[in-house]
Amino acid sequence: MSSAELQSHFIVGLRRDVTNNLCFFEEQIIIFPAGNNCVFYNILQKWQRFIPGTEKSQGMRALAISPNCRYLAVSERGEKGTITVHDLQHEHSKKRKVLSGGETPVKEFVCMAFSSDSKYLIGQSGAPDWTLFYWMWEKHKLMATVKTSGITNPVNQVSFNPQDNTQICVIGNGIFKIFRYTEGVLKQSNFLKLETHNFLSHVWMSQERVIAGTEAGRLTVFESGELRWEMSVTSNITTQEAQRISKAETVHRRFNVSTERKKQDDAATASSHLPRVTAIAAYSKGFACSAGPGIVCLFEKTEKDSYRKGREIQIPQDECINESSQAEQQEINTLCISPCEETLVVTTDFGQLYSITLSSAEMSKGEQAHFEFLSHSFHSGVITGLSVCIRKPLVATCSLDHSVRIWNYDTNTLELYKGFQEEAYSIALHPSGLFVLVGFADKLRWMNLLIDDIRTFKEFTVRGCRECVFSHGGHLFAAVNGNIIQIYSSTTFENTLNLKGHNGKVRGIVWSMDDSRLVSCGMDGAVYEWNTLNGKRESESVLKSCSYNSVTMSPDGKTFFSVGTDCTVKEIQDYQILRELPAEGVVCTTITMSRSGRVLFAGTSIGTIRVIKYPLPIVKNWIEYQAHAAPVTKMVITCDDQYLLTVSEDCCLFIWKIIEKEGRVLRRDKEVYYTEEVLITKYDLEEKNQMMLELKTKVEELKIQNEYQLRLTDMNYSDKIKELTEKFIQEIDSLKAKNQALQTKKEEEEVSHQQVMMELMERHSKEKQDLGISFSQNSWLCCCSQKLMLEYEKYDELQLKSQSMQEDYEQQLQNMEQSKRQALEELTLHYETKLQEKVFTLGQCQEESRQQVREFEECKKQMEEDGEREIQDIRIKYERKLREEKEANLRLKGETGVMRKKFSSLQKEIDEKNMEIETMKAEQQKLQRVIKSLEKDIQGLKKEIQERDETIQDKEKRIYDLKKKNQELEKFKFVLDYKIKELRKQIEPRENDIRELKEQTQEMEGELEQFQKRNTQLELNITDLKLRLKAVEKEKHREMQRVRDIEAVVRKFKTDLHNCVGFIQEPKKLKDSICELYSRYIQQSDVVDIAGVEVEIQSEYNRQRDQLERNLASLKKKLAKDSEVYRANNIRIMKENVSLIKEINDLRQELRLVRSQVQEYESQGSSGRRIRKQSLFEVKASEPHVRQHGSAQGQRLQRPTGFPRQTRRRTFCLVTLCSSHILIPCVTNSSVIFKNTDILQFLYVLLIAFSC
Repeated sequence: MSSAELQSHFIVGLRRDVTNNLCFFEEQIIIFPAGNNCVFYNILQKWQRFIPGTEKSQGMRALAISPNCRYLAVSERGEKGTITVHDLQHEHSKKRKVLSGGETPVKEFVCMAFSSDSKYLIGQSGAPDWTLFYWMWEKHKLMATVKTSGITNPVNQVSFNPQDNTQICVIGNGIFKIFRYTEGVLKQSNFLKLETHNFLSHVWMSQERVIAGTEAGRLTVFESGELRWEMSVTSNITTQEAQRISKAETVHRRFNVSTERKKQDDAATASSHLPRVTAIAAYSKGFACSAGPGIVCLFEKTEKDSYRKGREIQIPQDECINESSQAEQQEINTLCISPCEETLVVTTDFGQLYSITLSSAEMSKGEQAHFEFLSHSFHSGVITGLSVCIRKPLVATCSLDHSVRIWNYDTNTLELYKGFQEEAYSIALHPSGLFVLVGFADKLRWMNLLIDDIRTFKEFTVRGCRECVFSHGGHLFAAVNGNIIQIYSSTTFENTLNLKGHNGKVRGIVWSMDDSRLVSCGMDGAVYEWNTLNGKRESESVLKSCSYNSVTMSPDGKTFFSVGTDCTVKEIQDYQILRELPAEGVVCTTITMSRSGRVLFAGTSIGTIRVIKYPLPIVKNWIEYQAHAAPVTKMVITCDDQYLLTVSEDCCLFIWKIIEKEGRVLRRDKEVYYTEEVLITKYDLEEKNQMMLELKTKVEELKIQNEYQLRLTDMNYSDKIKELTEKFIQEIDSLKAKNQALQTKKEEEEVSHQQVMMELMERHSKEKQDLGISFSQNSWLCCCSQKLMLEYEKYDELQLKSQSMQEDYEQQLQNMEQSKRQALEELTLHYETKLQEKVFTLGQCQEESRQQVREFEECKKQMEEDGEREIQDIRIKYERKLREEKEANLRLKGETGVMRKKFSSLQKEIDEKNMEIETMKAEQQKLQRVIKSLEKDIQGLKKEIQERDETIQDKEKRIYDLKKKNQELEKFKFVLDYKIKELRKQIEPRENDIRELKEQTQEMEGELEQFQKRNTQLELNITDLKLRLKAVEKEKHREMQRVRDIEAVVRKFKTDLHNCVGFIQEPKKLKDSICELYSRYIQQSDVVDIAGVEVEIQSEYNRQRDQLERNLASLKKKLAKDSEVYRANNIRIMKENVSLIKEINDLRQELRLVRSQVQEYESQGSSGRRIRKQSLFEVKASEPHVRQHGSAQGQRLQRPTGFPRQTRRRTFCLVTLCSSHILIPCVTNSSVIFKNTDILQFLYVLLIAFSC
């Protein structure tokens, strides 16, 4: 087993090709797919938990979560598609069931759904069958299957009725079907013809109602499987419209009406693009749906069972992305509302996560609402580059989405990011973490990582750089330019070295720990080790059958590890492959080694990560982790061996923790300290300082203003308190006076009541006495007694009545006293309560005052924060504008410089052309003058020719006599030929020696060809050409001397000819002088046409010159390569050739002696001067043959001293004048004879001789 393991730590990215790729697990935890994992992400605490995919699967296809949020179903494609149900309440989310199509061949399930009680699960298989499966998944029981669509109409979504587990809705392209499970079979319960609609999403609003969205931007409402009404997602639907449609007679009629209306709307807006309703989600107030790219609409339910369009939420434009239309291009993939309906989260087809709080201020104020990134922005294209630094916990990534991002793998946050116009192919982060290299399609750019921006500092002309790496010290960096590795200095930015050797594109480069060596691999199957000090290649390993993808180096720099297309991991050491570890048919795309040298990490083309122990095992012995859903493109290890970072073509960045087998984090060799410094330009710093001063001034002004407002408020409250106090005192005094008046009134009423009682008592006693006296005096005692009894009874009654009245009055007095006391208490209590209320109100006012002070402080703080935020936004906005203006200014300056250079170059060309025109005009004038002078000469010559025609006619008569003389000379020539043959017999021994030397030379040439082959031959040809050039120059000097001699002869000839013209009136003297002139200057020789000969000579000379120049140019290129290898052989051969040439020169000297002897023999056998001249001339005429023979021999010997093949000579000959012949001077390659010529030709030849 490996000595280290990997633990999933954090992943950045989103799988956008997964159906229903977002769902809520809890109020603050969401689930989404990333790589080949399902990620649980806590929005507040920012932690992640993972459910890895199944081994040997081809990636996830769809997700579904149960209504009780306990179970998660994951669909994975493969040779046999499966659905895995996970129990989320278990600590590790263990698998509960794995469902498949059984005997039905299913490669994938495109969508799924749980029933409302989470006991049943439906899964829709993909093309070509499109079969719907209905499971009781806990018992692993397949309840029913049904085919829902044909081959050409895909199914987009399936769902359960939330209140009926037996009812299922299926939508797709031209499909809206309701199935009901009865008697073990799924039966379709509605039959609608909807071929013109492509339904993309739907949601159940109640037990009977379903709302579906179409590709044409229509919302359709179905009740009990019947179409009720439809509307455009971009407009509101009125209640009257809904009622009018709902009162239609039949479903088909309603559908036809809606279809016609839709067609009319489409015809009216044919030029506009209708938004697609790609996602719908229901909540208590209505539903939310997508309304085209970057827009979500909220529809609220009205009282009359209809829906009204409410708020519209947009995805905002990202300020760091240059493409202004990116937000408008993002289609909404999935909508999800939290269980408490507080948060709305969406995913887009750009792989982004956005959220908004439905109870936010923007939503309540009625302002335009915008989404925000749930965590931060993700890459939306293939990630092509990955790099880490040493001094900071930063990792840099670049992507084909034209963006560069800087992440912090310690805090799992996005530090910086910026968009560009071109695609980014590679990236390298400087060890200090302050600079970054990015390879774009047009150039390689050096950028500074500022506090809030990534700014270009230097550009290098390296197009399409796929690999760039900083050295460990940061003083150098290497960049790949096709099959060449260019090394630059990080301080001077100079190209110090170019490493050439790869025949294919370079796919990987890595520096040694001491930066003295560089290892590279390429598609040509070569792994090279370079010395970065002198640029030499120190070692190599070439395997043509393998195209390498990546290479890494052990910490000691002695061993290399490479992976390629042959599905093996190779260990290379000392020019050879030590071991090969088979990868079981999987291509490894990247490889890296821990800094401890104990573990290898390899990324594969199927997205997995393999941990391999080092030394490499003989058999399979690695741990494989499910990581990405596409081939791994890059992989790096942090400098402390704590984290492994991987990126892939699935647009995800995966951060792994490297731990030991027991689960412990690897022990660090030394503590790593990270720096906190950042870069900021002087201009930005000054601007920030200026802004801080302005803000401080503004804060001081606000403090003074707020203090003044506080004083005014205190004064107002103190005045109010005084007013309330005086008012309450006055009310208390008035209540006391009223109470006193009531007390006095009570006492007066008591006195009056007592007086009335006394008067009644006295009156009653008097009446009693009067009755007693009257009864005693009256005689009728009985009657009186009866009356008395009656009166007593009355008295008792009155007494009782009086007592009752007294009691009543006393009760009334008591009641009045009690009511008075109660009223007094109530008044006292009332006013005390009022006083307490006022005191409480005063306390409240004071508390409100303090609260207002606190609110004011908080408001001031918020205003300061808002001001700072606004200032920051304004600063960013104007910085961006300033940066854009600066970039535009720089671009315009560059274009201006280019145009200036073009203008200056064009001006120079115009001046040069004007100068050329002037020179051409001057030459034209010169030529005109020359032409005029030549025309005058031609006129004079014509006159002279006419005069000489008569003389020529006379001379033609003598030609016959000259022919006879010629025959006699031919006889003499035969005698001389015989002598020459005898002399040649004497030369034959020498020729044999020469022949032996030729054979020896041929043997030497064979040896030369064996050792030198082609390069030596070319080098000797160069030497030969140089020597020929010297010989030609010598010959030129000789010819120039000859020309000067000829010119002297011509001047003499002119003088003699002028003397002859003086005898023009004396024919006899003229004849004698002409004969003497002819005998003095002219000799007999063979004649050819001089004009044709001169043209042939010139053309041959030009042809040979062109050939020699081409040979010289090609030989110069090859000379540098082969000079060092064959120098020793050349010196030896040169010495031998020099000795041979010396012998040849000796032979030539002997040949000259022989010729001199021949001349002596001729002089002895000659009877006259003319014969001697002719024989000497013929011997000279045979000399070119000897020279040509020697030249050919020298050519076979490679002639290091050099002899031209054809020596161009100019010879001026004077031939004898006989009685019937005229021979004229000529310039030829040998002596020639002109026969039957006339005086016109003679004068023409004289003119050429004079011009020479």
